[in-house]
Amino acid sequence: MRSVVRAAKFVCLLVILLIAAAGLWLTLMPPELLRVGSGYAAKMVCSNVFIAGRNPDEVLAVDVQAPGNPLLKLMRVSVDREARRVHAGFFWLLGGNEAVYREGLGCTVRPDGKAPPAIGVAPVVAAAGDPDGADLLWPEGQKVFPNESVMTVLSDPALTGPGMRAVVVVKGGRVVGEAYGEGFSASTPLIGWSMTKTVNAAIIGTLIRDGRMALADRDLVAAWRGSARATITLANLLAMESGLEFNEDYGTVADVTRMLFLESDMARFVADKPLVSAPGSAFNYSSGTSTLVSKLWMEAIGTRSGGRTAALSYPRRALFDPIGMKSAVMETDAEGTFVGSSYLYATARDWARFGLLLSHDGVWNGNRILPEGFVALMQTPNGHSGGRFTQMQTWLPSRDGAVKGRMPPDTFYLSGHDGQTVAVMPSLDLVVVRMGLTPGYGNYDPGFLAGTLAAMPAGALTGMLNATAVGR
Repeated sequence: MRSVVRAAKFVCLLVILLIAAAGLWLTLMPPELLRVGSGYAAKMVCSNVFIAGRNPDEVLAVDVQAPGNPLLKLMRVSVDREARRVHAGFFWLLGGNEAVYREGLGCTVRPDGKAPPAIGVAPVVAAAGDPDGADLLWPEGQKVFPNESVMTVLSDPALTGPGMRAVVVVKGGRVVGEAYGEGFSASTPLIGWSMTKTVNAAIIGTLIRDGRMALADRDLVAAWRGSARATITLANLLAMESGLEFNEDYGTVADVTRMLFLESDMARFVADKPLVSAPGSAFNYSSGTSTLVSKLWMEAIGTRSGGRTAALSYPRRALFDPIGMKSAVMETDAEGTFVGSSYLYATARDWARFGLLLSHDGVWNGNRILPEGFVALMQTPNGHSGGRFTQMQTWLPSRDGAVKGRMPPDTFYLSGHDGQTVAVMPSLDLVVVRMGLTPGYGNYDPGFLAGTLAAMPAGALTGMLNATAVGR
């Protein structure tokens, strides 16, 4: 009997030691997958609390945990509103990661635990829902007159899709319909995920317009000189045909998740990647190359016009302010480089402003924001994506299935993770914005909504545009 007791005690002690050892290991050397999860949780909660003003418990439960990854069910977060930072970890303690908020620049994951570098004067960002122009028609102001026919379409959940958070329809330069999910409104900034890539490309466009960058530019990174990577052009990067190795698999610790949640200097991480194909010879969708492009245009600004502060304020000066995107916040990595692949928050109406700029060939109120021919590259397929991805960080609609034939040939899309879409149809002077949380889309195709609206008679879309002279 005593031997049984001694054996039981030994087993219990062994179990305790194993648990303690596992806890120590998870604390000191947590698996990268845990730190990716905690970085994602910290970043999502931080941005939605400090930019969008949402409740942290709701963001954790709905945005982080509900989409289904079982590991994230164990995630816990703590929000320090005074220090403006969010810590996340499994059961608070294990595999921890942190995000910190800086005014005007949003939230930054700091995977090495170090504070982001001092930036100087942060760009000034107007509060979302700015009352200026409350009596003027959008886009000059905030007033809209929804069209009854359009609102009937937007009342159909099969068309707006599961998890819809905002829909804005613009016809003839005016908002003719909008709808918002529960808890969201016209003043809620929403993440565009990969729609940020197209905005980032437009920032490049303003520099091309001014002769400060060119699509044929090569020798882009000092570390590439003397190697085959020196032949990569800016056009190759924008068309996702750089030849650089990059794994965009979000289901594991791949290049994209490592970049976003484990790397302090995302652009350097991408620049260090080897070539796996000749530049211009193959399509490889890569958030890494979009973030590297951010670094390149920031260097073009910072080395000539006053350094980092000038580069950080440039998107607002060159693009956001001229078209009235007052809510837009573009976020950086821990080294101060804009994450041009993924991290732009703006209200649905401000995403619609950007779509309207593209619909009008890069011209806003008679002022050319983007150079001639630039938007045309957003409608031109690259060489190796089967006609789906363009030469300028946008997508072309499939001509198969339910939306076939409904949209004109000049249609192109901004497209982002979890169902973010801006469909631009210049020939119809129509822009359709759809924002939401629709993981994997399921059976929903964001093109359903845009295709349905494109197929409506013109009069059904414009019936109320001339109903009032307010704001004209």
